[in-house]
Amino acid sequence: MTSVLESTRLLGCRSSGIPDLLIEIPHGATRLADFNALRRELVGSFPADLEAFFCVNTDVGAPELAFALALELTASRPEICVEILRCRIPRTFIDCNRVIEPSTQARASAAGELTPGLHEWITHPSDRALLLERYFTYRTATEQAYERVLAHGGRALMLHSYAPRSIDVTVDSRIVERLREEYRPERIAHWPLRPAIDLIDRDPQGALLADEAIAGRIERAAAAAGWDCTRSRAYALHPVSLAHHFAARFPGRTLCLEVRRDLLVEEFRPFDEMHADPARIQTAARLLSSALSQALPQALQTAPAGE
Repeated sequence: MTSVLESTRLLGCRSSGIPDLLIEIPHGATRLADFNALRRELVGSFPADLEAFFCVNTDVGAPELAFALALELTASRPEICVEILRCRIPRTFIDCNRVIEPSTQARASAAGELTPGLHEWITHPSDRALLLERYFTYRTATEQAYERVLAHGGRALMLHSYAPRSIDVTVDSRIVERLREEYRPERIAHWPLRPAIDLIDRDPQGALLADEAIAGRIERAAAAAGWDCTRSRAYALHPVSLAHHFAARFPGRTLCLEVRRDLLVEEFRPFDEMHADPARIQTAARLLSSALSQALPQALQTAPAGE
């Protein structure tokens, strides 16, 4: 059986062990080995070259950034405990950042629409049952982690990386063909370049759900580093996402953010397995750490009396 999740706590030398910050990586299955291991457990047929879609659509660099950020924070703030929750289920088969129910149907998604929880190529009943079981195992663990950290005055960071350009195409069984067409040199430059950091802080109606203290400090730290940082430009916190679910449940205590993937990896090659670049990861980790280390004391002051 392939791994569903990894949970790690990083403690400073004076930390009590009670988590002050949760870093969730819902798209943390970033190695081809993750894809291949789960694919071997599934019995249905899938589109040819589906691993190419996995490579271009998984959050390469996010797990490494989470650990580097946690190390920076616990070094600069020894009283802090950081908990990291990393999903190891490839979103190519089921997306663990979606609100999925047992009745949810596999489907395609239109251009510009949030990709579905279950893609249309999940057709075999036993595959569906296996994936739903893994999804609910992860979802239960995240529910418990958010409750454990945020109900006691902590904060949560939903950490993602995204491809350099926003390419809106229909996500169906022809997805690899469609993406290869758009990534041709004569076409790719027509798609807009995304900002270095996008803070996904609002719902589709514009209501602010994120921790504004953390978001504002990240904006200022990014500006000082010469990184462009925007608010909900890539997408909003849509109610079909678990990020929205937790942000609405704990308003003002979470922040979902995207970091541009080419700023984290050795070389951006959309259809190949990519590897995080340690120097680039460290640069991004220091930027985020400088903001979080200032914001977390404000968060900790809101802990309930007696905690």
